Amino acid sequence: MIDPAILLRYRGFIKEFDKNETVFLQGEEPRYYYQIVQGKVKMNNYNEDGKEFIQGLFGDGESFGEPPLFCAVNYPANAVTLQATRILLISKSDFYTLLEHETSSCFTVLQALSSRLYYKSIMAPDISSNDSEKRILTLLHFIKEQNQVGQQEFLVELTRQQIADMTGLRVETVIRTIKEMESKKQIRIERGKLFI
Repeated sequence: MIDPAILLRYRGFIKEFDKNETVFLQGEEPRYYYQIVQGKVKMNNYNEDGKEFIQGLFGDGESFGEPPLFCAVNYPANAVTLQATRILLISKSDFYTLLEHETSSCFTVLQALSSRLYYKSIMAPDISSNDSEKRILTLLHFIKEQNQVGQQEFLVELTRQQIADMTGLRVETVIRTIKEMESKKQIRIERGKLFI
């Protein structure tokens, strides 16, 4: 994402979070740009029945939670660490100054936001579909594409629960559907690991 040295030059700072620590809550006002130095973060929210829906998973070098910084709205989801995580933060005003002076960083942010918008647009039709196989394949192909693997086989580092939470399916449905997909040779499973 943005070169950490540039973020630090514009008064960014690194903060350490424990596993399962909340970075921000749904409904809070955005005050910082967040970029992961090392670790993993999920953005999630819950429906009225308490079922979790994962909006996105982010790892080393990735940023998260930017859209509310630009459109003056509160966070639509929570951000929670999945492991001990170090995050580089920069205040909203300092981030704006950075973007005004660092053109390449501005385009990097636009590219990341566009990629996420693309993900939402390809997932939206499938989320409303009852075809669990289609939902899962769309998610897996997108993740593979984002990692720029091309034709090579790709190890999907998501749990069955995370796949369920990202597709709006029940974990039992994900497990059953993945077995069916394996029998159709759409994916490969080795020692519980999922490859596409």
